[in-house]
Amino acid sequence: MKDKLLSGGGIVTALLASLCCITPVLAVLGGLGGIATTFSFLEPLRPYLIGLTVIVLGYAFYKAYKPKKANDISCNCEIDDLFAGKAGKPKFINSKKFLWIITAVSALLITFPYYSKALFPSAKTNVVIVKANNIEKAKLDIEGMSCTACEESVDYALKSENGVVSATSSYKTGTAYVEYDKTKVTEEQLKKAVEDKVGYKVKKIEKTNN
Repeated sequence: MKDKLLSGGGIVTALLASLCCITPVLAVLGGLGGIATTFSFLEPLRPYLIGLTVIVLGYAFYKAYKPKKANDISCNCEIDDLFAGKAGKPKFINSKKFLWIITAVSALLITFPYYSKALFPSAKTNVVIVKANNIEKAKLDIEGMSCTACEESVDYALKSENGVVSATSSYKTGTAYVEYDKTKVTEEQLKKAVEDKVGYKVKKIEKTNN
């Protein structure tokens, strides 16, 4: 029973550590812009949640693989029988194989920010000829980004707008730099794309043309 709780605790903490990165992807894939920043408050706790996941799963492995003493086996036989399957074998949910599966799922959750880019659909791109004097550059100050998945979702939202030439965002600085054709898209449309499609708040837009 304790082993099940340890395994469950490991995957829960791994999920909590990754929710801030998973929700921006769901916002794009499901068109649910409002959920992108729902769990951004967990980002500062991510290192601690990852550490807790490692500790919990590490202890679960210790419990699963440590050699059992003869008196432990005799004392726990009745308890083991309650969670045993056919022929006295432990049920799958109590097995070492299940623990390894839980560990693999936890690892996928924890490393989600590193492969989340592959989950985003390709933004619609049109080959257009843009006159040099129509190109504008702008910096957007964006509130709520907390990881690389947030960056990808903002970039996707901006690049999906007709007339956007390039878009690069950074969660560390809370900014996005955009090049766009001023005859096809406005600053207000850029702001609306970020706020409506992925749910982040654009605090300010300023032109950066030199």
